[in-house]
Amino acid sequence: MSKINEMSILGVRSFGIEDKDKQVISFFTPVTVLVGPNGAGKTDAQRTVVRAQIELSLSDIKGEEIEIQRFVSCSLIENKYSFKSEEQNIKRTKDGRRVSRSVKCGDLHQEITSALGVSKSVLNDVIFCHQEESNWPLSEDRVLKEKFDSIFNVTKYNKARSKMHELRLKQSRRVEQCQAELFYLEKNKEKAQHLRDNVAQKQADLRASQNLILHIENQIDPLETLLSDIKMKLENVTKLENETKALDSLRKQMEEHNKELEETMEEVFQGSDEQLQHTYDNHQRTVMEKEQKLQQHQEELQTFDQEYQRLTRETNDLLYTMTLLFIHMSSVSQVHSLSSCLEMEGYDQLPFTVSQLESFYHQVTHRLEQENERVSQLLVRRAELQKLEQQKQQSVDEMRDRKTYMERTVEMKRDERQKKQQELKNITEELQRLQDSCSRLQELENKLAEVEREDAVQSSSVEELKAEVEELQEEKAELDCTQRQLDKEMETLNMHTAALTQMDILKKGKAEMEEQILQIRSRHCEDLVSLLGHFPNKKELEDWVSSKSKEIGSTRDRLTKLKMDLASNEQNKSHITAELLKKELQLATDEEKFLNVCSSRDLEHDLSNLQRELDEIFKTKALLAGTKVVYTQFISELSEHREPCCPVCRRSFPSESEVQEVVRVLQSKLHLVPEKLKITEQDLERTERRREEIVALRPVRYSVRDFQENELPALRKRLQTVDREAERLKGDVEEQEALLAILRSEEEKAKDCLQGISLMDSYLVESKIDQQASKLQEVNLDNTFQQLSQDKHETQDQLDTTYSTIVRKHKQIQDQQEQIQRLKSAAIEMRDEQLQLIRDKQKQQHLEELSAEIAARMEALTTEIREGNEELCPLSAALEKLQQEKQKLVEQKKQREEEEQKKVDAYIKFTAGRRLIISVGQKPCEGHQSLFLCCFHRAIVKFHSMKMDEINQNIRDLWRSTYRGQDIEYIEIRSEVEERSERRRSYNYRVVMMRGDADVNMRGRCSAGQKVLASLIIRLALAEAFCLDCGILALDEPTTNLDRENIESLADALVEIIRTRSQQRHFQLLIITHDEDFVQLLVRSGCIQHFYRISKNQDQNSKITKQSTAFLSV
Repeated sequence: MSKINEMSILGVRSFGIEDKDKQVISFFTPVTVLVGPNGAGKTDAQRTVVRAQIELSLSDIKGEEIEIQRFVSCSLIENKYSFKSEEQNIKRTKDGRRVSRSVKCGDLHQEITSALGVSKSVLNDVIFCHQEESNWPLSEDRVLKEKFDSIFNVTKYNKARSKMHELRLKQSRRVEQCQAELFYLEKNKEKAQHLRDNVAQKQADLRASQNLILHIENQIDPLETLLSDIKMKLENVTKLENETKALDSLRKQMEEHNKELEETMEEVFQGSDEQLQHTYDNHQRTVMEKEQKLQQHQEELQTFDQEYQRLTRETNDLLYTMTLLFIHMSSVSQVHSLSSCLEMEGYDQLPFTVSQLESFYHQVTHRLEQENERVSQLLVRRAELQKLEQQKQQSVDEMRDRKTYMERTVEMKRDERQKKQQELKNITEELQRLQDSCSRLQELENKLAEVEREDAVQSSSVEELKAEVEELQEEKAELDCTQRQLDKEMETLNMHTAALTQMDILKKGKAEMEEQILQIRSRHCEDLVSLLGHFPNKKELEDWVSSKSKEIGSTRDRLTKLKMDLASNEQNKSHITAELLKKELQLATDEEKFLNVCSSRDLEHDLSNLQRELDEIFKTKALLAGTKVVYTQFISELSEHREPCCPVCRRSFPSESEVQEVVRVLQSKLHLVPEKLKITEQDLERTERRREEIVALRPVRYSVRDFQENELPALRKRLQTVDREAERLKGDVEEQEALLAILRSEEEKAKDCLQGISLMDSYLVESKIDQQASKLQEVNLDNTFQQLSQDKHETQDQLDTTYSTIVRKHKQIQDQQEQIQRLKSAAIEMRDEQLQLIRDKQKQQHLEELSAEIAARMEALTTEIREGNEELCPLSAALEKLQQEKQKLVEQKKQREEEEQKKVDAYIKFTAGRRLIISVGQKPCEGHQSLFLCCFHRAIVKFHSMKMDEINQNIRDLWRSTYRGQDIEYIEIRSEVEERSERRRSYNYRVVMMRGDADVNMRGRCSAGQKVLASLIIRLALAEAFCLDCGILALDEPTTNLDRENIESLADALVEIIRTRSQQRHFQLLIITHDEDFVQLLVRSGCIQHFYRISKNQDQNSKITKQSTAFLSV
């Protein structure tokens, strides 16, 4: 494990530049503490040129000591600082002696990371992290992702995956190319071998024909026996060949079927990761078992191939021998017939001599060379014709493509024109409706103006009535004042008179008035007591009537508002009902579409049934194809052999008629095979089409299900809510209307009683006037009393008249206000309708513009269609002409091909063998590469998951042992997968804090102390996870922004880490702080004996002093 031993500093920041100012630090284990006040290492800005030197002694992961020297300089030129790295040296011990070498800056970084056994990102972001960047774990998501990707070396993993994938694709393409070349090479090889065998056979026949003629007659009988054996073996070989072809055909069909199934597979696994892993393991075992079975079958097939090759070789040998015999038997006749065909003279008489045969061979060879030259010329001519045909075919294809494109373009333009015509028709209808709305808008504007004028008139009338009421109130006040003055005068008269003589008359009149008062009181007493609770006087009753009028006005206002809310609610209800109806109609349409295609409502069940039907149809198709091949082979065997036997059981037929019957039955069945195969293919096409329709309906089904489960209940719930609100509003309206009716009836009752109370008061006043008049008469004041009575009566009459006028005016004001309220309600309704009509008018303008655009587009489409048709006509004529030329070229090519007799196009055997080796050898390599790529991907994912679990566990333990607050239980790093492609996986990271069962992003939601503590703990956890070969960790000002309680807990956690890791010999913890209290907490644990103090001397140069922990207490 690596560690750092010693470091010397000279000329860096405020450290001196003289040799005597060099400062040396020897790093302790397990912990080294550097203490100093703020500003102890500030830069001296007065120097124009500063040269610095840093030396570091460390031990690499192998335990070997390394010394690193770095010389740098900083210049001040024109108020700008220029930093320059001058020299870097590395000293190592090699073969017992120190070796020094100079390296570049980049190489130095690589040397240091290799020596410490960590990556550059871990070294910069985890081990030696500057204070200003120490809070990177709680930075923004992009920076956090870059840091973790750098720590996990994601770029290297992605490059390795891409490289392996490119290598795999390259080798796959090479295998495919080699297989294609191998196919043609094998075909050419077979043709070349066949031609060589024919030539060799002819030459051998010519050389050995004379010698074999003498032995033919003696060898006929044993050869016939041998020939029968050969026929039997040949039949066995033919049977094996037929079986092999049938099996190959079935295998290819099954492979194609399997490939189609894999391409059409769309089912997504819905289980958990464990279930998926279990399913994957089962699938892997099944694949391994099938691969083993496949290997067994391949071994069996290889065995059969070897047997087939052996039998083929034996058959070829026997056929060769038999052919030699037949050739020798017919050689004479062949030479004779061939000489006749070639018009060669001297070969009419038999037998032929050897010289005649040699002469014949040379002549035939010469003729063969001439024919070969002619064939070469024909091949050249054929190549020219093929090139010309390709050119014509290319022209035909281009013209056909151009014609097809133009036809499709014309068809698309026609469809678009039809759509535009339909849109134009709809827009025309909408415009007609909107024109009707315009007239309605004008009518509404007129009505609204009339209503506003009437409202203004009514308002002005109400104001006039209110002014009149105020005048009447003032007049009533004056009359009341006059009435009180007359009362006082009559009282004065009563004080000076004594009405004794007329007492009886006055008492009688008074009794009558009191009787009338009692009648009035008895008539109105019950109503007034029920309304007011007691019998009021006139002033109380007038006040009560006024308050009741105000209450009626407020109730009327509330009723108007409730009616407006009810109207808005009804409009909202109609909108929701229309939307619900539209959705339900769409749902019904989708359901009908779904039921037209599916036989049930279970789409997945129908898909599985269709898949089973497809499997059965595929099997039937493969069986019919194999049956066709097998029956054809059986018929061929039964027809070609002289003594045929059963192709299945190999028994001989007793008669030729049975053979013919079997052939007839097989032919009848064979005739039915194409029709059945066609029907099967039609069924397959129909089933595939139905399956595609059902698969296409899957999104419709999902949308229907989503609507039934989510949107439809939500709409119905909204409708129910609106209905309940409407019922509540209707109830409130009815309640307010009932309350208004009650208030109006009470007001009418009170107004009726008010007149009686006024009359009763007038009766009481008249009785007093009569008494005073009688008294005045007794003292001879008849004229004065009569005058006062007359004035009193006149004043009372005026007062009653004024009061009734005021009551009438109040009633008129109330009626006028009700009329104004009705007019306002009507005006609001008209304005709403006016706004809707204005929106329709704006829509009309938009539709008119759209109609003009569509009309222009239709004209353009018509022009384009006409131009397309004009362009299509010459294309059709040119295409027909090119097709005729192509037909002529095809006929010429066919004639040339009929004239050709042989083609020799062979390749070297080594080339064919090499292609075969590449093709066969790289197929398993490709499979191994795919397996390795998959395993590599799984290993990376597993490694990332294990590392994140380890890091989160360390973070959880450190947080719980360090943090003293109660608001956060623990923190962890969440990694979320972001799948970019099949070959590349990316992760997003975020730091969360756990509060109970809830997780909350920590960034932006924690205090400064929590942020520092979380960043420090995450760095400690990352160091535990990634620094296996490096026990170094530096903490720069770890107590920044921490309160005293968390500082103490951090010190306890660091002490626990130091005690746990102190057993490791190379564990080193570097703590840089200015908080001496924090250092004292570490000292109390007993793990620190000395520390370094950084201060400045009298020259203001930084110096490093090693001190004992005892100085802290002092």
